[in-house]
Amino acid sequence: MKQGLAGRIAQAFIDSQLTPLIIIAALLLGLFSVVETPREEEPQIVVPVLDVFVSMPGASAREVEQRVTVPMEKLLREVPGVEYLYSISQPGGALVIVRFYVRVREEDAIILTYNKMYSNFDRIPPGVSQPLIKVRSIDDVPVLALTLWGRGYDGFALRRIAGELEQAVKQVDDVSETTLVGGQRRQLRVTLDPQRLASCHTSPAAIAQAFHVSNRRSAAGSFAQGNQEFAVEAGRFFTSAEEARRLVVGVAAGRPTYLGDVAEVADGPEEPASYVFFGPGGAAAKAEPGDGPAVTLTVAKWKSTNATIVAQRVLEKVEALRGYAIPRDVEITVTRN
Repeated sequence: MKQGLAGRIAQAFIDSQLTPLIIIAALLLGLFSVVETPREEEPQIVVPVLDVFVSMPGASAREVEQRVTVPMEKLLREVPGVEYLYSISQPGGALVIVRFYVRVREEDAIILTYNKMYSNFDRIPPGVSQPLIKVRSIDDVPVLALTLWGRGYDGFALRRIAGELEQAVKQVDDVSETTLVGGQRRQLRVTLDPQRLASCHTSPAAIAQAFHVSNRRSAAGSFAQGNQEFAVEAGRFFTSAEEARRLVVGVAAGRPTYLGDVAEVADGPEEPASYVFFGPGGAAAKAEPGDGPAVTLTVAKWKSTNATIVAQRVLEKVEALRGYAIPRDVEITVTRN
């Protein structure tokens, strides 16, 4: 029976001793591709997006729109490659989101936008700040979110634990950005008493200047001795509310006026800026009634890295910190992976 071209090719592979080697090589290549190919939740389409922030303290939303937003939109429209502009005008400031066409190089978009904005500084109205430009990309979307919660822990305590965890997670390979959401940071709060201020002949501006001068540390030089060089620093930062109370803020009737004489000083949590609450549902293994305060740590990765591997490394790092930087009774729930 006469064979055609396809039959002769098939016969050659059937009789060849190289065929098993080719099959093994193809299987190994497929296995290598599965392991090494980066896994992405979002498609890696290059669409440069820039956020342009401008502040104008004391101005209304309409004044910001007329004096800041509209002129800035006209300038940004002149940048090559811009497809859309989205603007938000609010009391005291404006935000303009600049979106470029697909496949425009991110570096080119940044350079063109910076050149356009910074070459027109002379047109900034009085009272308007210089523009702050931030780059956004698809890799800014977190691939992993960890929520810390626990019975008996408030937002202040959870925030401090999450801060320690964040420092450890930042050391994991291919982690680009981390963000803490919820909880309260430590803050030194000074509540002035107007009557005591008047009696001591001081003012809030004088107190702010005293803080600026005293709550700082700077290099004061160096000296050499014994084949070694020693750096000298002057000043120190406040470490407690008691140190802040002893700050001298003025002189009245021949005696120093301390901050504790004219104000209440408290060392504790800041005013909440955002709230995170967590409550496991009835199907959860550790379901409890109600919900409580929580803090969420989000993790983003570098471009073209494997999201699955990065998330696994972070989770392994978290488990290694159990009982060391993370108390045993603090629960960590993966709320996004």
